[in-house]
Amino acid sequence: MTLLSRRNLLKTGAIAVPAAILAPATAAQAARAARPELPGVEMSGVAPASLAGFDNLLKKFVLDRKITAAQLAIMKSGKIVLARGYRYNDFSRALPAVTPTSLFRIASLSKNITSAAIMRLVQDGKLSLSAKVTQLLGLTPLDERMGQVTVLRLMQHLGGWDRGVSKDQLWLDHTIAAALDVPLPISHADIVKYATARKLDFDPGTKMVYSNYGYLLLGRVIEKVSGMSYESYVKSKLLQPLGITRMRLGRSLRSEAAPGEVAYESQYTNKSVVDASGTVVPYQYGGFNMPNQDANGGWLASAVDLVRWTLAFDKPGTVLSSASIAKLVAKPEIGVNQYGSWYGGGWWVRQVTGHLNTWHDGSMPGTYSYLARLQNGFSYAVVFNRREETGSLDFDTLDDDMNKVTVSSWPTTDLTSRYF
Repeated sequence: MTLLSRRNLLKTGAIAVPAAILAPATAAQAARAARPELPGVEMSGVAPASLAGFDNLLKKFVLDRKITAAQLAIMKSGKIVLARGYRYNDFSRALPAVTPTSLFRIASLSKNITSAAIMRLVQDGKLSLSAKVTQLLGLTPLDERMGQVTVLRLMQHLGGWDRGVSKDQLWLDHTIAAALDVPLPISHADIVKYATARKLDFDPGTKMVYSNYGYLLLGRVIEKVSGMSYESYVKSKLLQPLGITRMRLGRSLRSEAAPGEVAYESQYTNKSVVDASGTVVPYQYGGFNMPNQDANGGWLASAVDLVRWTLAFDKPGTVLSSASIAKLVAKPEIGVNQYGSWYGGGWWVRQVTGHLNTWHDGSMPGTYSYLARLQNGFSYAVVFNRREETGSLDFDTLDDDMNKVTVSSWPTTDLTSRYF
């Protein structure tokens, strides 16, 4: 990627160097009084000069989309080499600072965490990937094909649910409450009861269709087999060995935000799902039920937490063994797709020379996240407090743009000790 010149940076507002700062204070004050501050991007954290291509890319991405909270973290060969917080500021409102440790909802990046928890149970001899979910959870389904749904098929989105046909059960709170005649907020048990009483959309194991509900079931399997809450199991068996202490499950309302959690933004609204008031609320705050998203998309993390988390897959023996990692990212029974990639446990996977690249994104109202583990020991995480919506610029260009950045020499300084 061609780095932005100083002139272009000034034109985009990614940095601002008012001429008045070179003048006496009285002249600077007069200049500020004569015109408002120019919009720009404020940064925190560390971006070494040799990685300026990535830093400038994020500045421009944030500026062009007016994103008020963002982070980028980069890991190279096990070392955190860049950790940045970004905030678009047009001076029209007071906004909190964004640091490298601010917490964000990470949405579906939660899925590789859940799959790793499943593999840890398998590794410890407490669970089999071929175990049938109906037996594990004591379900009596309407559709007898549910008996073919195994733990592995849930991990690989082969369970038989197609949200394009029967809709996404994690986003049907009002429908489920009415169907079961139960009050809002509904629970995991309500969602499972509703789905179990309905037909599957295809034969399990015959095709891959992304299913949030399948991961909700995996969360319940983890709780049933471990005897612990999903969150407690993940924290103790997966995150603690890596020294990750900030990550936690998120809540629905702004008033329930965790310490250091950013504010989320969306142009959309929805009827509240956290109570029966019928109140129209910002979609990101009460328009969906965060606790119900837990194993599918409920985690809070910072970008530095996420790149640290990739060591669970890059350093066998810390959380998972080499054999467990291999099973998690193995090709599914349906083979590879037309692009030569496949869905492993919570990761998209592609074979490159001598390495398996894995990546995933996450998206919900008020959130967009992306995490990638690529060849040459390069991993990165990006998180934003809003996602692409009608009228906004494309967000899906981010990974291609990141891949175009060239680095002539990687920094040797490890920033890990600043954050862990």
